[in-house]
Amino acid sequence: MHEQPIIHVGGLNLDLSAIFMLLVSMIVVFVFVRLCVRNLSVENPSKLQNFMEWVVEFVQGLIGSAMDLKKGKPYISLGLTLILFIFVSNLLGLPFSIITEAHGPQEIFGHVIEATKNLGNGEHAEILWWKSPTADINITAGLAIVIFILMNYLGLKLNRKHYLRHYIEPFPIFLPLNIIENLSKPVALAIRLFANIFAGEVLITVILKLSFIGIPFLAVWQGFSIFIGALQAFIFTILSMVYIAQTTIHEDH
Repeated sequence: MHEQPIIHVGGLNLDLSAIFMLLVSMIVVFVFVRLCVRNLSVENPSKLQNFMEWVVEFVQGLIGSAMDLKKGKPYISLGLTLILFIFVSNLLGLPFSIITEAHGPQEIFGHVIEATKNLGNGEHAEILWWKSPTADINITAGLAIVIFILMNYLGLKLNRKHYLRHYIEPFPIFLPLNIIENLSKPVALAIRLFANIFAGEVLITVILKLSFIGIPFLAVWQGFSIFIGALQAFIFTILSMVYIAQTTIHEDH
């Protein structure tokens, strides 16, 4: 079992691998988008520009399936950011991982890595530095909490009367159930994304232990994992848009 490079700073436990991989994901997405929008042309668009236009149209269609696109236009940037960031994050752990071996207490930035603090003679710890960020429940929970706060804030701001009323519909006795339903949304978002990506990386580790016999299985599974990464990015994004539509838009019947 690999250990996380956690250091204790100011009463907080910081997972350096999670922070590092989040930065990598942000940089990859930023550089990719900048390359796509470089030298924009109407008459002679590049392949990257065509691809980005397809992604934008895909996200527009995704939002249009959750709400009226006229009301959903403000969320196109959010949807585009979510689907690109999660997709890249899902794939980062597929090609390789970086693991270091510690045989005694190791310091970084002046703080001892918790997993190495109590190592004695002959003991060692394997520290995992490179992984898919979305294989960490703390990352997926953070993303889900952002969506949860955003959808409730927008509901109170744009649709306050009906947003508050839906908690006591169809009858006031349903208030506890409606509150539980609301709280379950970020939990489902976080666990679904984490479980799918984490399980995929665990299976890759198991296949690698098969040595050369596992090479064909590894190729097949990594190809399938790309599909799973894209599917999970799609599911997280469309559910986020559905939740925002449910809280912000009231349809008269």
